[in-house]
Amino acid sequence: MYQRIRDLREDKDMTQTQIASYLNCSQRIYSNYERGDVDIPTAILIKLAIFHNTSTDYLLGLTDEKAPYKRK
Repeated sequence: MYQRIRDLREDKDMTQTQIASYLNCSQRIYSNYERGDVDIPTAILIKLAIFHNTSTDYLLGLTDEKAPYKRK
């Protein structure tokens, strides 16, 4: 999971500081999320999924499908 959030950030050519600002946390805390030093709170995980236009399942490694879930 942690590698995925890093890869998504890097794909957008964004810094940890920029993503941290969006999440209303410090760069240090966000860095801890990317390294897996601390668990990512559910609310932050949801914000990351919305920001990266993907699903929480993708971020958690439960699927390799990047596209967000679409209701039928």
